[in-house]
Amino acid sequence: MNILIRKKIQTNSYKILIAFLFTIVLAISSKISVPFYPVPMTMQTFIVLFTGVSLGARYGFLALSFYIFEGALGIPVFSGTPAKGIGLAYLVGPTGGYIIGFAFSALIAGMFFSKKNYFINKKNILVTFIKLSVSLIPTYLIGLIWLGTILGWNKPILELGLYPFLLGEIFKISLLTILLHKFSRFKIF
Repeated sequence: MNILIRKKIQTNSYKILIAFLFTIVLAISSKISVPFYPVPMTMQTFIVLFTGVSLGARYGFLALSFYIFEGALGIPVFSGTPAKGIGLAYLVGPTGGYIIGFAFSALIAGMFFSKKNYFINKKNILVTFIKLSVSLIPTYLIGLIWLGTILGWNKPILELGLYPFLLGEIFKISLLTILLHKFSRFKIF
């Protein structure tokens, strides 16, 4: 038996703990804003996709569900929330749909990058980029539907909730694609 083989995490309690730890990383990523054009960028969607890829569909979805639950309780985990948090009021605001969409993006990324699917084609960087891009669709689809419902469909929804973020998303997806190909064993369990 090879001593250098990394032991996979087996018990569910450890998996849930690691999923919870990913919520902390996601909360930190939501608070750090990087100047970018045309709007400042956080690394939230990068961490959302990374969570799905590294934890898998089930535990990636669970981690993002924990994150949403923490924010709903009033813990200041969301981007732009004050130190005391807002709770459910933030989730029913204009950005609530994007936050709900995070969980489904992590789920899809986890399904796309399961052992069976990902490690067969790990050398094709374009396929990885496309999978990550498709994984992000639920975030923007649910977010734009929610935004249109809150603001009204007579507003320029795409100009407000999609177009300003495209360049940043391309950058983050490209960065994650490169990291996945450089360090192809991001799968934790």
